[in-house]
Amino acid sequence: MIRVLFLLLPLFLNAESLKDLIELATTNNDLILSKQYNEQSRAKELASKKSAYFPTIDIGGFYKRDDSPSPFQAGDTLSGFAKVGFDIYDGGQKSSLENQAKELLKSSAYDSKAYKKSLALQITEDFFNVKSLESLLASREEAQISLKAQLERISRFYDANMATKDEIDRVQSDFDTNVYNMESIKFQILSLKSALELKVGKSVSNLENSSFKKVISSEYETLDATKALISQNSSIKYAAASIDSFYSPRVRVEDTFSLYSYNRENPQVALLDNQNALLLTLNFRLFDYGEIEKNKEAVLLNSQALNSQINYQTKKQKMEHELAKAGITTANVRITSAKSALNAATSAFVTIEKKYNAGIVDYIVYLESLTKKTNSKALYESGLYELEIAYARLYYFEAKDIKEELEQ
Repeated sequence: MIRVLFLLLPLFLNAESLKDLIELATTNNDLILSKQYNEQSRAKELASKKSAYFPTIDIGGFYKRDDSPSPFQAGDTLSGFAKVGFDIYDGGQKSSLENQAKELLKSSAYDSKAYKKSLALQITEDFFNVKSLESLLASREEAQISLKAQLERISRFYDANMATKDEIDRVQSDFDTNVYNMESIKFQILSLKSALELKVGKSVSNLENSSFKKVISSEYETLDATKALISQNSSIKYAAASIDSFYSPRVRVEDTFSLYSYNRENPQVALLDNQNALLLTLNFRLFDYGEIEKNKEAVLLNSQALNSQINYQTKKQKMEHELAKAGITTANVRITSAKSALNAATSAFVTIEKKYNAGIVDYIVYLESLTKKTNSKALYESGLYELEIAYARLYYFEAKDIKEELEQ
């Protein structure tokens, strides 16, 4: 017994819990990293909008050559300048663009959280589906042990002229069919584990047992995916407000200081060495043939489209939450029925196996009993894992962090 435990110890040490896998995905999943980069980009955009409130400073210069200058001009003129500009009034455009950037940043943050929670649900479903398939495989392997024993037994009878060839063929056929089914299950497990590894960002070998807290609530918060749409809709409304600002007057002040240097100038004419110019401008849009207004209408139509999406997502969340609760009820009923069926099938198989070995019942009765026992065990354990998935879906549609609802 100690030796068996020693051999199994590496399997337990390398096993991954569901919480471990979700945490690994948070740091390793490429799509999560992409969402994080997008969020950082939105933060930089907001910072740029805030910078627009500050004055601008420009420097520059020019060189001008006149081959035939007038008596009051120099042949070569060089100039360098520095200019400070500030928008005194812009109709609220900067504040609207800043608020738009804030809402886009919030939308991006909600989008990242929504994807993390969605990914956690996908990982949970893959995790328990793998566990369910592994239980089914274990049931098939247990059945294979019985079939192998019966194949060896009937072969001995055949060698002693106490059984016919067709009896061996029937057991061999069932034995080989079970091998085929086991290999199919192994491939399904491999496929699901590969999908799980892609989501987690590392190889997955053995899975620990994990379970959720069993709490049902009628209350739930709005999903982060819906909140992302709400913030995106708010950003569109601020974009429309920024478009409206084009109809407001714009006042800007600029102060430019320039230095000049000349060659081939008329010595009798005094030219400026430097100059400071203050410029105050007022701009007001009187007519544009409805260009700005139509642009605003197009933006607001996008807002209406998002409103429809938000309404749909809200209704869908309510529906999915109710379905998740119904799924938990159904899973519990199925577990109770499956457990009762497993107890009955196990008891019946013990009796029928003894009768078959004693020659009281035929092989068909024995195989039917073995099949019922195998299927009952698989259904019972599958029901347990379906219950876990049902609770995961409930917590997901309550907008909770699935990882935090796992048992410690």
